[in-house]
Amino acid sequence: MGITALQAQGEGSGAASVREYRGATTAARFADPQAEFAALRSGCGLYDLGFRAKISLTGGDRVRWLNGMVTNNIRDLAIGHGVYAFLLNPQGHILGDLYAYNSGESITVDADSAQAEKILATFDHYIIMDDVEVTNLSEQLTALGIAGPKSRGLLSAAGFTIPEMKPLQAQSVIWQGVDCTLVRGEDSEYLSYEIWLPSDRVRQLWDALRAAGAMPVGSEALELQRIVSGIPRYGVDIRERDLPQETEQARALNFNKGCYVGQEIVERIRSRGAVHRKFTGFLTESTEPIAAGTKIVAGEKEVGEITSAASLQLATGNKVVALGYIRREVGVPGREVTIGTLKATVVQLPVTDNVLLQDENSLEQRPA
Repeated sequence: MGITALQAQGEGSGAASVREYRGATTAARFADPQAEFAALRSGCGLYDLGFRAKISLTGGDRVRWLNGMVTNNIRDLAIGHGVYAFLLNPQGHILGDLYAYNSGESITVDADSAQAEKILATFDHYIIMDDVEVTNLSEQLTALGIAGPKSRGLLSAAGFTIPEMKPLQAQSVIWQGVDCTLVRGEDSEYLSYEIWLPSDRVRQLWDALRAAGAMPVGSEALELQRIVSGIPRYGVDIRERDLPQETEQARALNFNKGCYVGQEIVERIRSRGAVHRKFTGFLTESTEPIAAGTKIVAGEKEVGEITSAASLQLATGNKVVALGYIRREVGVPGREVTIGTLKATVVQLPVTDNVLLQDENSLEQRPA
């Protein structure tokens, strides 16, 4: 279990608490995670992305080969753009998730450090006579993230020239003589950017962004944001036993790209409509945490289970947003269910501020 480049540079982050997150040791919190969460949604939050591994694919066969490995379209990916994808086994079960960016002379794969060893081993297994070279860049390259409605202006204040960019677009930029890659996040409600840069310059960038006014954010607040945004995490919300269509991540699938490992199962599910569970969100007014694995009940029948939950302190009171799997016929937004001993409502993902700030009665929009 490694330590992120920022944490390795000692006082660089100023974290109040440090712990393992997604395969690396990083800041858990700086002050109050609820205030840090609010900064991500209404201001500008700055966070360490050193827990993300960077893997480079080079060689003449890299595009064809990776296109045959993952669920999304690498073949037609424009230079400077990325996609989200699953890595499957031949039975169609999910071995990992990743982002792949066409970097011109290479493809950059971005994934949690917790998955890096498995992804590298899977790549190695499938490279036979292909002209593909795999290089783990995680020691040389790290990243910081910045998110919130003020993030673009704050990057400019810190000395970046920000081009117009689409979600998952990557652009080479120079910052104070340092070659960086600026990546626009996969926006839902909230604007975000990643800055990839050499590991030995991350402290300098962190300090500059803090000086420009960004609030430091730890992994606890990142988890709150992830769950409210409805983004599943591999190893927590997505397990190897899950099938791609059960996860509701249509952004990871392309049905016109040609053959890839596990494609036969994915296509069979699409043609038959055969999955009975779906990944969705739940909202309850509570001060009680909800543990992963807690069962979901509707009409005295067990219909699903929780995979993640976030406790929020809001102006309208304490609420818990949970993620999990539920039978499709029950998982209708507005449907009331029971999670453990708590009454909850099925909600559409992502959970917007309008929904979070509603009172309990307005959430009870029972289906007819």
